[in-house]
Amino acid sequence: MKVGFITLGCDKNTVDSERYLALLADHGGEFTAELDDADVIIINTCGFIDAAKRESIDAILEAGRRKSDGTCQTVVAVGCMVERHKSELVSELPEVDLFLGSSEMDKLIPELLSRGVLDPEAPLIAHPGVRLYTGDLPHVRYLKVSEGCDHGCAFCAIPLMRGKHRSFALDDVVREAQLLEMQGAREINLVAQDLAHYGRDKRDGNTLPELLRALLDGTSIPWIRLLYLYPTGITPKLLDLMSREPRVLPYLDMPIQHGSDAVLARMRRPERAHTIRERVARLRSTVPDVAIRTTCIVGFPGETESDFAQLCDLLEEVRFERVGAFTYSPQEGTSGALLDDDVPMPVKRDRLERLTELQRAITAERYERHIGARVRGIIDRVDDITGESVGRLLWQADDIDGITRFQGNAPSGSLVEAIVEDVVDDYDFIARIVSVIESPAAIVSPARTARSLPVMAAATTASYGR
Repeated sequence: MKVGFITLGCDKNTVDSERYLALLADHGGEFTAELDDADVIIINTCGFIDAAKRESIDAILEAGRRKSDGTCQTVVAVGCMVERHKSELVSELPEVDLFLGSSEMDKLIPELLSRGVLDPEAPLIAHPGVRLYTGDLPHVRYLKVSEGCDHGCAFCAIPLMRGKHRSFALDDVVREAQLLEMQGAREINLVAQDLAHYGRDKRDGNTLPELLRALLDGTSIPWIRLLYLYPTGITPKLLDLMSREPRVLPYLDMPIQHGSDAVLARMRRPERAHTIRERVARLRSTVPDVAIRTTCIVGFPGETESDFAQLCDLLEEVRFERVGAFTYSPQEGTSGALLDDDVPMPVKRDRLERLTELQRAITAERYERHIGARVRGIIDRVDDITGESVGRLLWQADDIDGITRFQGNAPSGSLVEAIVEDVVDDYDFIARIVSVIESPAAIVSPARTARSLPVMAAATTASYGR
């Protein structure tokens, strides 16, 4: 059976899809990147905002058309949007054979077996890993360390889709990182709804700094990047570790959402503008070369022009390296949806455009100060035609912070030292390779042999199945 998988939404969904594919591979499923060849198409949906829901519906309808044409036999929709809207989807999309929400994924294999989609006689395979990678950058991987969220922000439906925050066991997270390293990972991006909450629910003394120390000790992965960390979670202990450990990259994705205390209060955010300013100042004083990315929402109910000006003032003052900005849209079931959505869409779009233009200038200024600097980088790919090496500097996260075009050659997956030559197209760098720090073959630890893989896989699968 050939399986085509469509993953929508965040990096946490990517992790889930890789895990589901590994389970299918254990039962005779074979992944195909060509949907025309797929016997089964599985869509891992996103339900975060309206645009994501529309994208998920479009993907399901496209898979349904392929089923009607006889190209595939079975269509399965899973994930966040299904978790929230399963009953409506079942009635509106009869072309889908199986709907499973995020909390029901333990039923995937039994359901496909009972429907004859999987062959019950197929021999179980001791698949070498709990995750089956399907992308084109095997050296860049995502490691989810917890599930769910306790924050209850007024605009966010994630707790309704993913439940309360649950940290994964530290030993199991390390084992999965070891598996990713054996699969070729050179950079792991730690993801959660809020990394700072890691371990608090277990009360065993293992919080984010302890997890980072365990990952440093238990793997030789040279780049560890932190994504999605609330400002209140930036502790002295974390900053001390970041300042001393070059393998923990000087980079944080720290969502603030707004700069007006009145709007932050209505959003039910845990911090205020003074907290954001204080945490950023502390971060930059301890880790001087740190790059900080954030996200903002414009047009939340009650946002006045004065509120928006306070947000812009904060961005001007703090000067984040990158900002992802969005217009607010009410989500059913959230406390924000009970508020009058009183900011007209034209005003939301105008504010979004103004914020984007402001941040474009700030990003240019923050990036241009790096010209002439000697900095670490990673090669993501080599152009087949020009031979040009393309990758990122340590201040650039995969897929969201632009690229770096390198003068000089190094294989994909290599770590290099380079001198920044220029900034182009607002968000991209040109850099000259000075030396290759590590080639891909030199990074893999020979001590970790394939014989240990099934044990690690079983342990980690058990953890995530709880």
